[in-house]
Amino acid sequence: MSDSFPRRTFTTLSAGFVLGTVSDLYGQDTPPAAAKPQNGPEKTDSVGPREATFARDYPAPGFKPSWKKEQINRELAQDFVIYAHSDLAMVKKLVEKEPGLINASIDWGAGDWETGLGGASHMGRRDIVEFLLSKGARIDLFCATMLGQIEAVRSFLTIQPSLIEAKGPHGFNLHFHAQVGGKDSEKVLDYLQSIKKVELKPIPFLKKPTDSKKPPADGKKE
Repeated sequence: MSDSFPRRTFTTLSAGFVLGTVSDLYGQDTPPAAAKPQNGPEKTDSVGPREATFARDYPAPGFKPSWKKEQINRELAQDFVIYAHSDLAMVKKLVEKEPGLINASIDWGAGDWETGLGGASHMGRRDIVEFLLSKGARIDLFCATMLGQIEAVRSFLTIQPSLIEAKGPHGFNLHFHAQVGGKDSEKVLDYLQSIKKVELKPIPFLKKPTDSKKPPADGKKE
């Protein structure tokens, strides 16, 4: 990568690519990470998350939360989840700054919740996943699938067969997570295909294998 191309720019583009292009390939509806607020036409140039309008049409819960502690800043949580897609160094830096980020989640819109672990898992970033797990991140079925933990995946699907239809962040299914896991999750992918066979589409951000059948330097065929 060229030194003139900043790491943060690359990380942001990588996360944006996953939130957009890859989901489109899989036919998923991808909520934008930043949406324009509904504050009138004079403010349509600003972007950022906006909370849906809500008014209770049911009785309020009897339990009243005390809110004694401050919530983690939303922008900090957002940045952490984005970096967790591709930047281990920044993930470590932000966790050191705020350990509570480990299980922080962001709603990208319409209930598309994602944690740092979720982002790292569907990007196939085993290094980031292993770091997050070592710090107490809550492993889930999608993460186990990417890691190739066949016994765990089989156990989950035996207990609840309908999980074969489960969707992770941005609508990515179990088959997708097995694909990004590479060779380590080939057995899991075969197992999933034995339960429900789906069309496996190419994933653009995965590294292409080196062609071992390159012609010799003299150009002659062997």
